[in-house]
Amino acid sequence: MAGASASTDDVFGGTKPVEERHRFDEARLAEWMKANVSGYEGPLTVSQFKGGQSNPSFRLDTPTHSYVMRRKPLGKLLPSAHAVDREFKVISALHPQGFPVAKPWALCVDNDVLGSFFYIMDNVEGRIFWNGTLPQSSPEERRAIYEAEISTLARLHNYDPDAIGLSDFGKPGNYFSRQIDRWTKQYKASETRHIEVVEKLIEWLPRTVPTQERVSVVHGDYRIDNMIFMSNEPRVAAVLDWELSTLGDPLADFTYFLSHWVMPPEGRSGLSGLDLKSLGIPSMEEAVAFYCKITKRDGLPQLDWYFSYNMFRLACITQGIAGRVRDGTASSARAMEAGSRTEPLANMAWHFAQRAGA
Repeated sequence: MAGASASTDDVFGGTKPVEERHRFDEARLAEWMKANVSGYEGPLTVSQFKGGQSNPSFRLDTPTHSYVMRRKPLGKLLPSAHAVDREFKVISALHPQGFPVAKPWALCVDNDVLGSFFYIMDNVEGRIFWNGTLPQSSPEERRAIYEAEISTLARLHNYDPDAIGLSDFGKPGNYFSRQIDRWTKQYKASETRHIEVVEKLIEWLPRTVPTQERVSVVHGDYRIDNMIFMSNEPRVAAVLDWELSTLGDPLADFTYFLSHWVMPPEGRSGLSGLDLKSLGIPSMEEAVAFYCKITKRDGLPQLDWYFSYNMFRLACITQGIAGRVRDGTASSARAMEAGSRTEPLANMAWHFAQRAGA
């Protein structure tokens, strides 16, 4: 795939043979697809995608079609995590709207088939960019790719959830308060050691939540490597990984995306300190203005609180990965490395909390 250095692409991109711990009865899956996926015809060839820390994803090839299966990992799991049934519900609502998601085919909530919930969707061909600096693109294409990302997110936030059949996809109000509570609980359930700065954030964030002004579908993990771009133009072909999606405050999504401008450029999505103008990447101010124009906002409130929240949430997610390493359910060999990021992320969260008045 284009869009990353060879080393990054080798680590995260493409497929590999199915890992031993993720093996399943492929004949049973083929039998289930024959009964539940319209037009399915075998034989079936299965490989596993390299990327992703949470729900193992598999490429399913037949002589005439290519599918993707997302499934819950086996073993002990955190409450409400790995919600592939919710992923299936949201892409099933968005696909008929013409929003760029893979076509959903079928959901299985019978653990007797493969041992855990799973769903089948189309495999979308195109480019995945693992490095936010887009080293193989021209400055003109970089700008177009970032504008495509922002306009696609704004389009998602402009949908009325009731109008697209997602009125029951989440509780509409108090989004940040509920999210802080949720991630605090998941952090505590995964805690492997005491980190003092996390405790300070757990105390400060709930007391300082901004007023929620809008409700939309939120993706929950909107970043450049969670989307596929058309192979021949800078347009989003499919947004992936809807596991954390719900109804909530669209500023949670947009400020999470925006936080890449303050994250160090570590070969993934961070942009802090780079010469964005020469790269062709919009400045943070330009990104904010572009999003606000499409969503008809006058501007964004002071961003430091939102950056603090987003870094805290990432710290809780990486702690969850560390917990899964401990429990033996992590779905990537790189999970241990991800778990080591918890304390640096928590320190960044506290830095922005202090800038916001903590």
